[in-house]
Amino acid sequence: MELTAKRFDELTPRELYDILRLRVDVFVVEQQCPYPELDGKDPACLHLYYRDEDGIQAYLRVVPAGVSYAEASIGRVVSRKRRCGLATSLLHEGIRMAREVFGAQDIRIGAQLYARRLYEGVGFRQVSEEYLEDGITHIEMLLESTEV
Repeated sequence: MELTAKRFDELTPRELYDILRLRVDVFVVEQQCPYPELDGKDPACLHLYYRDEDGIQAYLRVVPAGVSYAEASIGRVVSRKRRCGLATSLLHEGIRMAREVFGAQDIRIGAQLYARRLYEGVGFRQVSEEYLEDGITHIEMLLESTEV
């Protein structure tokens, strides 16, 4: 499995298509959640993904501070194959890149509640009450620089 990290303007049209296709397949179609997947944040982000001979298998975007939250963020975490460690591995890479590329200290995320254990496993902790976003229960989670 090959890791790729690119800024938006470095993505080829095919890479962008494959990323958006995976995100829509999971977040809109599989989760039956019609929401504005194209939120205007992608051009500011660093895009990380794992690819193999079958295409993109896992993806996330690293969002610089001031775009989603005061802190840097990680979002749109998705893996085609579940429970095989790809998302966890990619999260570690995303955290590393947030710190190296964007100078992040703390990292804040808006996580779907069902994925809380995934994020706790890499050091995030819940810092908000549950809230609904696009009909799905979410929580804010924070990874402080002293926790990794």
